[in-house]
Amino acid sequence: MRLSPSLAVAALLSTGTVANAQTLPAYMAPISGKATTTSSDVATKDMLALNTGMFELYGDAGKIFQKNILSKHPVILGLFSGAGGRMILYRPGMAPMDAPQVPIVYQLLKSVGHSTMALVQVVGPYVDNPDNKSWRGSMLAYRSRMQSALDGLDATPMEAGWRDNNRTILQNNIAFMDECIAKGVIPFATLEAFGKKQAPYLAKNVAWAAQTQVAHWMTVLAEWKAQLGADWDKTYAASNTIYVARQNNVLFSVLAQFFGPEAINTRLLLIETISFTTTPADMLESLTRIIADRSIGALFFGNYRLMDYELMGGDARAAIIAETGKRGMTPFLPPAVPFGSKQWPTLVTPGSGPATIADLK
Repeated sequence: MRLSPSLAVAALLSTGTVANAQTLPAYMAPISGKATTTSSDVATKDMLALNTGMFELYGDAGKIFQKNILSKHPVILGLFSGAGGRMILYRPGMAPMDAPQVPIVYQLLKSVGHSTMALVQVVGPYVDNPDNKSWRGSMLAYRSRMQSALDGLDATPMEAGWRDNNRTILQNNIAFMDECIAKGVIPFATLEAFGKKQAPYLAKNVAWAAQTQVAHWMTVLAEWKAQLGADWDKTYAASNTIYVARQNNVLFSVLAQFFGPEAINTRLLLIETISFTTTPADMLESLTRIIADRSIGALFFGNYRLMDYELMGGDARAAIIAETGKRGMTPFLPPAVPFGSKQWPTLVTPGSGPATIADLK
């Protein structure tokens, strides 16, 4: 085995005797010295290397597993995007097929709605602070963009009633900015009144955007299900989410209407990520890992769905109960859920309080 240069130097320095060290050239002095390693350190490092090596083996095997899965099963990926999502259909022996994009009006509705929220980001740090004018530059620049959007509104592909609602939102935004610029200060009372004034118009945009997005993806999935025919029953699907979009996830909820309750957490999966967007390659890798681990769970423990759950979770649960008891604490844990649960992978326990924007009224 050939050592890398850095390892060769380390070996030289660690094995040299005092006599050898004296013969080293002067340029080695800053880094030379006798390294010591205990047998326990070596044994621990060697054992930990088993776990590190596992991930490399997982990666190599995963490429083969993914190829095998895609050769036998159709796969649908529903990926979050600012354009209303992206859906890709993988069919055995065929090139991946991207679905048509959600109609552009979805993005227009969101853009106007987000413009109002952006104003809060501009003024938020400077509310009731007349001595700080650093927000004016950002507001003046954003006002120019806002005016351009308002000027071109009638040329956008949007039905008349929706256009009128967005005109009101943009006009209210500009009036609020003009008031703040004229006063040179952002009073909280002004900001609060602005929020209440815009709320009903923003709610309409949210509803229309949701209707546009859902109608589009329902149509796409109906067509794909018809194309796949009997193969639909062996199709896998996965959607990605971050925490803020986990509850009532639109793409997953639409997919569930076509896959049905029995497929949830079995063939239809909600994969949590750390950002709004992710790549198809990363999603396929995650889906492959989930499916492959199921076979491992069945091999060692006789349960195909065991590895869908934190492997140490059950024993950790018992340990938490024992440890809290030792400390005079009452354990606070959710109900134990059996492997293979078809429960929605989001909050499902009903309770009091608003659950939609409409409820807030």
